[in-house]
Amino acid sequence: MHPIRLTSFGYLHLPTGPDGSPVPPAADRIEDVRARLRDPAAARDILDLDGLNPRVQDVVLNTPGARELLANLADYTDLPAGPSHIAIGCAGGRHRGVDRTTARHAGDERIPRMA
Repeated sequence: MHPIRLTSFGYLHLPTGPDGSPVPPAADRIEDVRARLRDPAAARDILDLDGLNPRVQDVVLNTPGARELLANLADYTDLPAGPSHIAIGCAGGRHRGVDRTTARHAGDERIPRMA
């Protein structure tokens, strides 16, 4: 398996194109989790934490649809002509996207991390 670069980003912090829409980073696959996963910032006591915090990671991983998304991304990385770069974006880039790219879940969920 080849190394895969994972990037987390926040749509609210992206530059905008001529039409005013956000311009996500260039990647083989861009996963917008804003509609797929509920906003963990709405959960109690984690608003001031980021996706590197285990409490945030637990909330995100236990969000309905999170495990299915990870399984889908893992299957995608296993394709013969699989990606070299996956970007995962949420609203602010602080909770959902960061958590999906952490080493804790990258290893546990078979999404490889950069060496």
